[in-house]
Amino acid sequence: MISEKLKKGHLLIAEPSIIGDLSFNRSVILLADHNKEGSIGFIINKPLKYTINDLIPEIDASFKIYNGGPVEQDNLYFIHNIPELIPNSVEISNGIYWGGDFESTKDLINDGSIGKNNIRFFLGYTGWDENQLENEMQGNSWIITDNSYKNKIIGKSTTHFWKEQIIELGGDYLIWSNAPENPYLN
Repeated sequence: MISEKLKKGHLLIAEPSIIGDLSFNRSVILLADHNKEGSIGFIINKPLKYTINDLIPEIDASFKIYNGGPVEQDNLYFIHNIPELIPNSVEISNGIYWGGDFESTKDLINDGSIGKNNIRFFLGYTGWDENQLENEMQGNSWIITDNSYKNKIIGKSTTHFWKEQIIELGGDYLIWSNAPENPYLN
């Protein structure tokens, strides 16, 4: 666990105590921005049943769409690791970029220049107002860690990602690594 201040690029791991919260139970969030006005992140381990082609038929690819969070779920967002190909991207950290020119992105996906390990799409995002995330952390809702995967996190499998993060934390968290998603149903 990290005791330093929050900053963009960190991962937020949902504490096991967030049971029953449909959006955040067993979530791992990439913090895309953090400043005095608030924070923005994307849940990186909650794939939806859609592909990019389902939402944008002119894109000839079957990249998964992820639930980025409960805010603005009617908007599509993306992160990537290829700023040299996608103009107007904003660096998050560690070679991970947010957004950029979407028309160029569509063309690059269609011509095969962008693969699934280069980009990840989200419906919605996670947002916090000023001091809200810090208050949630003090309330033991989140664990903050470095993103040790750097820009390779984009291609990382999400199936057991929360569990892997909990195991890495060790100690008292180990017991939660094999607990059912809803212990009340056990």
